[in-house]
Amino acid sequence: MTASNGTAAGHFRTGMIFAVASAFTFGMAGALGKSLIEAGWSPTAAVVARLTGGALVMAVVATILRRGWVREALSHKGTVIAYGAIPIAGAQLCYFNAVTYLPVGVALLLEYAAPLLVVGWVWATTRRRPSTLTLAGVAIAIAGITLVLGLVGPGSHTGAQISLAGIGWGMGAAICAACYFVMSDKASADGTGLHSITLATGGLLVGAATVALLGLSGVMPLAFTRHDTTLAGVTTSWLVPVIALAIVPTAMAYTFGIMGISRLQPRFASLVGLSEVMFAVLSAWALLGEAITGIQLVGGAVVLAGLALARQGDRGEATWHDDWPDSLEGLPAGQTIGRS
Repeated sequence: MTASNGTAAGHFRTGMIFAVASAFTFGMAGALGKSLIEAGWSPTAAVVARLTGGALVMAVVATILRRGWVREALSHKGTVIAYGAIPIAGAQLCYFNAVTYLPVGVALLLEYAAPLLVVGWVWATTRRRPSTLTLAGVAIAIAGITLVLGLVGPGSHTGAQISLAGIGWGMGAAICAACYFVMSDKASADGTGLHSITLATGGLLVGAATVALLGLSGVMPLAFTRHDTTLAGVTTSWLVPVIALAIVPTAMAYTFGIMGISRLQPRFASLVGLSEVMFAVLSAWALLGEAITGIQLVGGAVVLAGLALARQGDRGEATWHDDWPDSLEGLPAGQTIGRS
């Protein structure tokens, strides 16, 4: 392995660590948010608390670690505003409207069609067809998600009435989620461009303001309570899940995600993001006592198999930057990999 390839391999491993950490921390949002909703909060209120708290945490972190982040955000204001309005606020709006028409599992499945959209976007913009292994990996991972969400097998939602409005909102959530992976790539992995901390902080501030305005205007219901919540079988103050929501699945998750995507590139990072569903199920089990079924465990294994297959497909393609560990460097002159 050349020094360049060794550096690229380290770059990829670092990106994988950040991407998996992002999926793990994002996966805790559902359980923490549900504890507030069960205590009487509206979903919009939980989102406002999550994004506002996360934005405040990130503002403090950015001020310490990235002095001048405000000036940097203003110099990239178009990207920052779009990031806060579409992947952050837009995804929340579309998802919570989808679940008013559809079972939660069906709405989640629609949202997690995002990797298909990212693969299609990369295909259209680069004019390079993904390999058969990559496409097969995507299909297998999506199939695994249906098992994790309980859409097949005993007690599945296959007989649920399907609403066209719900499908529309669900696909809107998928588009916003796809934009998260594509737009996070605007951050620079080496710190020479828009920094991940700046994008996360500015985006959360814009997203929090957007969702708060939607709630205050009556577009989305807004209701807060000060009732105690229950986490991991322990009764706690409502402040505990609010603070946890702000720090773990918001400030940490978005920062890790941006740092991972800037190193992995959107397509593969979006596939790694599918593991968030497995972490969400585990978080619900640990924090809320929700049971995990055998079918869900099988689904988790299927998702991992799909990710591994998709990664093998990416290893056989020359669709990414030269900083990927499997680039064209070292091939005989004129030889290419997987072009079509």
